[in-house]
Amino acid sequence: MELTRHRPHVSIGSAEPYGLGPVSTGDGVVQRPRFGQTQSLEARLADEAKRLREEAKLLPPGAERDEMIRKARQAEIGSHMTEWLTSPGLRPPE
Repeated sequence: MELTRHRPHVSIGSAEPYGLGPVSTGDGVVQRPRFGQTQSLEARLADEAKRLREEAKLLPPGAERDEMIRKARQAEIGSHMTEWLTSPGLRPPE
């Protein structure tokens, strides 16, 4: 541990897993690069559910297949969350 004038600083390994170094803002704050998504969360979850179901079809009946189907259901439920949360039935009265 290296002590600086204001606070302790601990450095553990590399925080740049893909060779994308941190970006310094010049005021001592280091920010990680951000990446925008090309698809909405709902679309990505729906795609993941479809992929998991297709993979599960290739497996023999058993615990691994059941787990994959369970994860597919979770992804499907997640893909519908925004729709459910913004439905007229959940809005407060005006």
